Amino acid sequence: MNPFEKDVQCKRNDAVDAGVGFIVSFGFFATLFIIATVVKVIGS
Repeated sequence: MNPFEKDVQCKRNDAVDAGVGFIVSFGFFATLFIIATVVKVIGS
């Protein structure tokens, strides 16, 4: 057995962390898109 499997530091589900990371990155890029769209509309 892998020695790291005996002493697990974090027992949380990795899928939850992956989902949070996806949502945070999606929200960041969506915010950039919205800001750019607002600037384009105001500029025109």
